[in-house]
Amino acid sequence: MSADRSVPVVARSKRDRVLILIGAMGPLGHMPASGTVTVAALGLPLFWLTAGVPLALYLPALTVFTLAAVWIHHRGDQVLGEKDSGTLVWDEVVGFMVAVIGVPITWKIALVAFFLERALDILKVWPARWVEDHWPGGWGVVGDDVVAGLYTLGVLHGLLFIAPQLLL
Repeated sequence: MSADRSVPVVARSKRDRVLILIGAMGPLGHMPASGTVTVAALGLPLFWLTAGVPLALYLPALTVFTLAAVWIHHRGDQVLGEKDSGTLVWDEVVGFMVAVIGVPITWKIALVAFFLERALDILKVWPARWVEDHWPGGWGVVGDDVVAGLYTLGVLHGLLFIAPQLLL
């Protein structure tokens, strides 16, 4: 059974409105299927833009982006009076960027990663639902997407190991 998804609403200052605009990544968070649209519009291009970036740079950058997402979702949910508001979409990009850690950049991998990560995020494969329900604030909101990303990452690396011809 899911925990109560409401959180106390706080007054919306100009700063909070800017936070929601950034958290929604402009218009993306206001679109139907905002998570999927955001991954398609930003996650996939980021995947291509990070081609050749060494893990020694990628992982710290992803960590900073993830921590920013945790804060944005924590504060944004307070402002909106929701838990895991569909308007805030940084968590979706974090999940996808976790899913593609260290994989070669090919159109096949991009498509498999996109559809698999989105499906796993929507299905909330264990422990994703537990993380979402039990970790506080933005940690739970972003954490369930990280779980989906890690599952996707495992599948991609497994396929690359046992049947690379499928993805390369």
